[in-house]
Amino acid sequence: MYSSQMLDFIKTVEATREDRFKNEPRRLDANEKQALLKEFHPDHRDSGFGTIEVGNNKGEKAPVELVELLHANSRIKGIKFDFDSPKYDVDVLIIGGGGAGASAAIEAKKAGANVMIATKLRMGDANSTMAEGGIQAADNENDSPQQHYLDSMGGGHYANKPELLKRLVMDGPDAIHWLENLGVMFDKKTDGSMVTFPGGGLSRNRLHACADYTGLEITRVLINEVRNLDVPIVDFTAALELIMDDKGKVAGAVLMNMLTGEYVIAKAKTVIVATGGAGRLHYHGFPTTNHYGATADGLILAYRVGASLLYQDTIQYHPTGVAYPTQLFGALVTEKVRSIGAQLVNIEGEAFVHPLETRDVVSSAIIRECGQRKKGITTPDGAGVWLDTPLIVKKSGASMIEKSIPGILKMFLNYGIDIRKLPILMYPTFHYQNGGIDIEKGGHTKEVQNLFMAGEVVGGIHGRNRLLGNSMLDVVVFGRHAGKAAAEAAKTTTIGKLTLNHVDEYTRKLKDAGIDNDKTSPLLLPNYVRKLHKA
Repeated sequence: MYSSQMLDFIKTVEATREDRFKNEPRRLDANEKQALLKEFHPDHRDSGFGTIEVGNNKGEKAPVELVELLHANSRIKGIKFDFDSPKYDVDVLIIGGGGAGASAAIEAKKAGANVMIATKLRMGDANSTMAEGGIQAADNENDSPQQHYLDSMGGGHYANKPELLKRLVMDGPDAIHWLENLGVMFDKKTDGSMVTFPGGGLSRNRLHACADYTGLEITRVLINEVRNLDVPIVDFTAALELIMDDKGKVAGAVLMNMLTGEYVIAKAKTVIVATGGAGRLHYHGFPTTNHYGATADGLILAYRVGASLLYQDTIQYHPTGVAYPTQLFGALVTEKVRSIGAQLVNIEGEAFVHPLETRDVVSSAIIRECGQRKKGITTPDGAGVWLDTPLIVKKSGASMIEKSIPGILKMFLNYGIDIRKLPILMYPTFHYQNGGIDIEKGGHTKEVQNLFMAGEVVGGIHGRNRLLGNSMLDVVVFGRHAGKAAAEAAKTTTIGKLTLNHVDEYTRKLKDAGIDNDKTSPLLLPNYVRKLHKA
């Protein structure tokens, strides 16, 4: 429950509610947005970034936590492996057990390939499962993929790769149809048509949802289909390095059983990396909405074999991460809460930003209020601003909260806070890795033959800022395309002699760059153990 001081501050929120209900903040113009981002968004800070010293992106900046992993030694450095008797031998090896990996597995299997999924935790332990807000697709009569393209290009600051964004939006309606046919239970009206919601940066109501557990519902259905197709799933098995052949093609991976530490060789004609994001690296010290295994593994694996990074210096901080209570610190409160009527309010009762500006703009505005303007509310973990959820009740009735965001309602009720009656405290939280591995529209990397990427590990689709709902869409669209393309490539692939020479070559590059340390990567799991210092 809130402290007595917080309850006193809530009185200001309540006193200004009627006026804010009638007078919503105006939207910022393009110049105002750019000025706000440049001054307050973490991507524009000088601190927290380092320079990559090896590989295709040598000389470019990246968060120091990622640079450290790129400059680390391989976990298998110096270990010799017997490639003559691999434990697994498949057409398509998929690394990652979230929505992208599942979508890829379904399509690859239906294309006739021998497919296997390896995931370092359990199938479904992924950011896809944790997504709340919805999935975008332009399938309404007053909408079009062209309009979806323009919205997403603007939201991405015109840095999106056009061919990737085109594929995303053009395949959007079919992706929704595909998911519905598999059994996803989207919110619908009494006449059976889809309910669609507005969102930050959207010019149309285009967000399809399953209450506030859209990712969980989509991932549930995808995993069920993977199991229905009898695709083998190897849980608690992490990829430590990709394996190449002597012809320069990716040809499998070195895997490790997370429970026993046993090394396993998986031979494959094609490999799809779908390992997700990097939230558990906590760039710039931010909390995160991400699942426990989001440690940028796919970036490290692909970069070591010669793939390139794109926009690795851009991160999406979701504006509405929980700032209080401490037990929920950093947890996601979906943008859908603002799309159905909630406003962000500072300590003076001012709605200081339009609730449906893009995420980077809203995050920057909150950071400004809590920092420079000193208009945030002090919490045990820092500061936050109010998200006035009772305004939803004023606009649409309590049933709107109960129907549209039941998970968030219950989450706060567990701590004695009824969001139908009381506002909640928010501060930005590390949510999404905008950048990733550079791919072509078929899902393959430019530099490395037979290596495909899908999901959050990819860079370029969303430019330098992602609109809500486009991540779940890209998981499905590019997961499906990667699965089809990998299965097709496997049909004509003959694997040569397996080798890990690229690991030795990468070690040499580190040495030549003067980098000598005892760190290893991929990280696999975050380390939250605090070092104790003797007095």
